[in-house]
Amino acid sequence: MPVLTHEVLGPASGPTVLLSSGLGGAAAFWRPQLDALLGAGWRVITYDQRGTGRSGGTLPEPYRIAHMARDVVELLDATDTPHCHLVGHALGGLVGLQLALDAPTRVASLGLVNAWSQPNPHSARCFDARLALLAAGGARAYCEAQPIFLYPAAWCAEHPERVQAEVEHAIAHFPGETVMRQRIAALRAFDCDAALPGINIPVWISAAQDDALVPWTCSRRLADRLPQAQLHTVAHGGHGHSVTQTEAFNTHLLAFLARQVPTNA
Repeated sequence: MPVLTHEVLGPASGPTVLLSSGLGGAAAFWRPQLDALLGAGWRVITYDQRGTGRSGGTLPEPYRIAHMARDVVELLDATDTPHCHLVGHALGGLVGLQLALDAPTRVASLGLVNAWSQPNPHSARCFDARLALLAAGGARAYCEAQPIFLYPAAWCAEHPERVQAEVEHAIAHFPGETVMRQRIAALRAFDCDAALPGINIPVWISAAQDDALVPWTCSRRLADRLPQAQLHTVAHGGHGHSVTQTEAFNTHLLAFLARQVPTNA
């Protein structure tokens, strides 16, 4: 398969942060973090995941998080990146955990944002509802509901134009029902809980306590079971708190990364 569509920003070589998005799969999710990371001297890789955005393409069946982790290895090879500090949102965090298990020499540290190590009944209920919307109302119904799961109600009410623009963009770039169902099935099948004690690298875990999609206690479980984990929580911000609480998120992320490689190294 072709290497995923990607960008390499910042220095030509050196310490690298790879940003892995959630279910939407688009590199654009990380725009609020780019200036901060580049300003701190990091080389940054962003990419559109297979089946989504500019990467597109069909997916194998059954599709699993392990396939996504292999894509990252190929991306690291293609960009001459021996190893990276991987920061992943939700599904992207699962990709990071899988990479740490399958190719431990390729990941120096992990940032896990509203991620999890095993299925839980609340998130399962949310995905059942989203899949029912997709089946009954198609891409528009699915995408119109997306901000409800991603952002706090007050933030959506304060930013209606931005939210609707995101909805329209998601509709225009929807990967198709088959791919979306495969991606949801992959994250629902993911369970690395028993293997967490063996992931012995620095891990920064960030969670919003008002996340409507993934209980923040899933992040607490990650922090309890990963040997070198630190947990950062915010009271408000929702599933996408890297967007809604950008300044606070970036401050804590950069502080963690600076402990791995000095600023402007």
